[in-house]
Formats: sequence, C-alpha cells, structure tokens
Amino acid sequence: MEQILALFPALTEVQIRQLEQLGPLYRTWNQKINVISRRDIEQLYPHHVLHSLLLAKVIAFKARAQILDLGTGGGFPGIPLAILFPEVQFTLIDGTRKKIRVVEEVATALQLQNTNPIHVRAEEHRGQYDFVISRAVASLDKLVNWSRRLIHLKHKHALPNGLLALKGGKIEDERKALPKGEYAEVFPLSEWVNDPYFEQKYVVYVQA
Repeated sequence: MEQILALFPALTEVQIRQLEQLGPLYRTWNQKINVISRRDIEQLYPHHVLHSLLLAKVIAFKARAQILDLGTGGGFPGIPLAILFPEVQFTLIDGTRKKIRVVEEVATALQLQNTNPIHVRAEEHRGQYDFVISRAVASLDKLVNWSRRLIHLKHKHALPNGLLALKGGKIEDERKALPKGEYAEVFPLSEWVNDPYFEQKYVVYVQA
C-alpha cells in the first residue's frame, strides 16, 4: 500500500479503505476459488493491485466513460481501477463462471456501484466502449481481434479510443505480429516504479 499511496496521493479515505480491503477479501476467496496462484497471493498488492492501477498513469478515464475489462479473471485490472475511478463504468467479463463469482462478491463487499461483472466469452459479448482493457489474457493480435468491434469511435479522451493491454516480456514480437497499419504505442511501467518486477512490464495501446 505504501507504493500505491506514494504514486496516487489524491486517493480519498474511502478509496484507501477499499484498497486495504482487497487483501483480506482476495485471501478469503482464493481459499474457496483459486483465482490467484497460492504463491502469488502474498504479492497481491505489488503484482496485482499496483500493476492494475499503473494503467492510470497512461490515461485518466473521464467521468461516465465506459470501460470493458476483457478476461478479467478475478477482477484485474478492473476492480482496482473501478476504485480509482468511481465516476467511470466498468464492465468486467470472463468466460469462467467461478471467476466472475469472485468479482461479484468482491465488488459487493466493497460497495462498488460502478462495476458490472458478466459471465460471457469475449467473442460472444455485445456492447460499445471507450476503451477495452486487459491483463495477462492473450497475445496482442488476438486481443485486437476480439476488442475491435466493441470499441465505439466517438472519442472523449485526448487518447483516441482503443485497446489498453497490460503486457510483459518481449512485447516487440507481439507488436510486430499486429496487422499492417495498426497504430500501437508501448509505455514501460518501470518509468513509474523502480522495482525489478516491473522491468519488463508495459501498457500497450492500440488505437481503434
């Protein structure tokens, strides 16, 4: 939490309390439904919560923006970002019902009014959003293929609508695999966090 508070000093007391609740909530639910590896649950805040929140260093979503968290798993990055942006609507989808149950229960416990968890596969979902966000779901070309039809083209942010994916590893290989003509930009998370874990972690933006 110290890193989070240092990077996001404008957090309200309500937001801080909600973020602090994530630890006990995920530890409890992870014992029932494994959505985070048991080895990684002890690193919940740096590896999952902070990682999710760092997307907000690339873009600050405007009030009433519509965001789709594609393949949310247990709620990342959607739940931490919903805490950070209470005026923004987040739809969180996943094809695994038990994972969406965890998202539902966590959102209810935190009294988040701006989340809509749905059990559905990306290919079957219908809707229109300002941005599709994703974390550790699939290769960049697949994410672009799934998300393109879900992004509307009426822009309200300085950054045009598109895909924002939290990615790791050799991202240039994935970037080169995108169809010719796609505009993509890579933002290294190490720019904001001096931690070995984030040395090869990025936000990749692909314009719709």
